[in-house]
Formats: sequence, C-alpha cells, structure tokens
Amino acid sequence: MLSEVLLVSAPGKVILHGEHAVVHGKVALAVALNLRTFLRLQPHSNGKVDLSLPNIGIKWAWDVARLQLLDTSFLEQGDATTPTPELVEKLKEVAGLPDDCAVTESLAVLAFLYLYLSICRKQRWTKEDLELINNWAFQGERVIHGNPSGVDNAVSTWGGALRYQQGKISSLKRPPALQILLTNTKVPRNTRTLVAGVRNRLLKFPEIVAPLLTSIDAISLECERVLGEMGEAPAPEQYLVLEELIDMNQHHLNALGVGHASLDQLCQVTRARGLHSKLTGAGGGGCGITLLKPGLEQPEVEATKQALTSCGFDCWETSIGAPGVSIHSATSLDSRVQQALDGL
Repeated sequence: MLSEVLLVSAPGKVILHGEHAVVHGKVALAVALNLRTFLRLQPHSNGKVDLSLPNIGIKWAWDVARLQLLDTSFLEQGDATTPTPELVEKLKEVAGLPDDCAVTESLAVLAFLYLYLSICRKQRWTKEDLELINNWAFQGERVIHGNPSGVDNAVSTWGGALRYQQGKISSLKRPPALQILLTNTKVPRNTRTLVAGVRNRLLKFPEIVAPLLTSIDAISLECERVLGEMGEAPAPEQYLVLEELIDMNQHHLNALGVGHASLDQLCQVTRARGLHSKLTGAGGGGCGITLLKPGLEQPEVEATKQALTSCGFDCWETSIGAPGVSIHSATSLDSRVQQALDGL
C-alpha cells in the first residue's frame, strides 16, 4: 500500500479576472502560484497510516495490512464526479466513522481515503489520475462553497494559467512570468454567502448587474489577449494595460457588493506607491493581488510589503504559472520546506 515516503504538493491559486462573473457563465482567468501546500505520507513502524487535518480537528488512523486486504473494486463503480450513495457508505464502513461524525469532517476523511486507496500508491500519475483528483477536489469545493465554478480545483490540479468558462477549461499558451504580491487581509468571509449576494443583486437589478458581468467578461478576454501577445518579451505598455484592467475590474467587483474596507485599504496602500491591486477570489475580505512591473527595485517591493504588514495583513512576493499537483522525492525539496515538514 505504501512502502516509502510519498510527498505530494499542490499550488495555491489566484483569479486574475472573472470573479463572480464566472458563476454566471463568463470567462475567468486563473493562475497557479509558486506557493505550495505539501502532504507527506510515510509508513510507520506500528503498521498504520495516520491522517491529521489540524484545521478541522481531524486525527484518524487505519491499519495498513487491513487496507491491503480490501477488495477495492467498489472504487471503480459509478462516476467519480458524482459518488454514488453506495460508494460513500462503503467508504464509511472502511473508514470506521461513527454515526455522529460531523458532515464536513466525514467528507474530508472519505475524500482522503478514496484518493489514498485509488492513486496514492502510485509514483507517477496519469491524466486519468489527475482528472480523478480534480473531480474529487471539486466535490470538496461544493461542500465549502455550495455552487463553485470549478476554477479553484482545476488550476491547483493542472497548474499554469487557465481559461475557464461554463465547465470548459483550456490552458493559456506561454503566459508571461508575472511577479505579484499576494496579500491576505485576514478578514474572514463566506464564499457561499457572497456568491448568493451577487445572484440576488442580479435578480433585483438585472439591467444594472448584467452589464457589469458582461464588462468583467470583456476584461478577462482583453487580459487573455494581452498575455498571449506578451510572450517572452513583454513591452512596458502591455503592463500599463494590465494595470488598467486590474483597476477597472476592482471597481466592478465593488459595484457587485463583494468589496470590503480592508481591500480598499490594500488598494490605497499600493496605489500610493504606483502599484495596482484588486481582490482575488470571493472578496468580502480574503486576499488581493498586486502586479509588480519589471524594473521595480527590491527595496521598493520590501517597503510595500512592510506597509501592508503594518496594516495587519500577511504579504508574500511570488510569481504565477506554477506546476499543478505533483509528486516529489525528498531530495528535491527546498530546505525550508523540508525543515517545515520535519517540524510537524
């Protein structure tokens, strides 16, 4: 089942353009970040595989020898995108979950166990395996967001830069390596509530909100065009266009009701330094991105990060276009990542 350490990572993601509009059939552009989440699976001398998800208070363990004796043919029944009730019940039986286990905790355990039994024994994943990961990640998104677009799970699975519209995903060809700041305002928000709020505003003011969604769609398409032209030798004027698009989209998102005072503060701090920012994701707090143009001196970047940190935010400098979910060897890991894993 698992005879050696297995290291898996997935990138973070941001939406460049198309937040909320994508839920209504418009185009969204999403990119993978060079900020990754790591998972380490390793055999223990006690013969068990342990699952620890500290953010939701989950600690679980299974006997590996017992799992190896399982008839796993039931895993291949039905459509992976819509697990059958029979499959879920069988997984519950294998997991040994109590009847009073909370729904979110139960689904987290079952999703892990399904993927562990199905593909984690492999040292190389096929396209079909990646599609399976993507489909089950989407089921997790449904639990959290209610009616997700599918962008988050897709870009974390496949990596790079993606164009997403009505369930259809295509990769952007040779997008430029843009440097950005990712800032977490640390203001909690509920994606499900924010998505519902935009839908309600659309129903209440269709002649006002529908054009906003159409305009956000046009911004996404224009950004896609510019990124395609930038290639390996972007021109300064192309960065100016990207900055204008960022500003326009941020104003539209505020008009949709998904802005927040913390995001306004983020934009003001960066604008004072000649930089352009917008929210990314659901809004209502959460995170924002800031475009860093080529030639920006590192002291200026550090000063901006310090200013944002002084507001109580967390801020990281990173780039876009990272690989998707990946298997690693222990020797290939950055020393900082290895130290973090060893400290768990």
